[in-house]
Amino acid sequence: MDTSALSTLVSLTFLFTFLGIIAYFGVFKKIGAALDERAAKIALELEEAKRLHDEAKQLLADYQRRAKNAEGEAADIVARAREDASRMKEEAKAALEEQIARRAKAAEAKIALAEARAIADVRAAAADVAIAAAGKVLAVQANASLGDELIATSIADVKRRLN
Repeated sequence: MDTSALSTLVSLTFLFTFLGIIAYFGVFKKIGAALDERAAKIALELEEAKRLHDEAKQLLADYQRRAKNAEGEAADIVARAREDASRMKEEAKAALEEQIARRAKAAEAKIALAEARAIADVRAAAADVAIAAAGKVLAVQANASLGDELIATSIADVKRRLN
């Protein structure tokens, strides 16, 4: 045999002997157990990651649902506020119109009362002037005793009729 074949044979013998020693001490079992343990840890980590992913999905869905509900509630609040503002505006407008009508009616009543007083004052003044004029005319036309009596009766009668 030549040296290269011998060298290959020695190398192979050394390799198989080394592998046999390793197998004898259970190194392959330990490597397999370590790999199995590592695979189990990876599987647990994957399960944990999946659980966290599912939990995150649920949280996201819950958040989106809450956000949608909040938007709906905000829209409802805005709609109610607009309705309330519109209703309050109409009520204020109606109250203002009612107040204006009451004040106009009161002003008209005051004007009518002042007009009635003015008419009464004018009538009273006219009656006084008429009585005075009638008294002067009757005084001139009637004699002294009959004139005084007639004047007094006429003045009382005119006052009674005008007032």
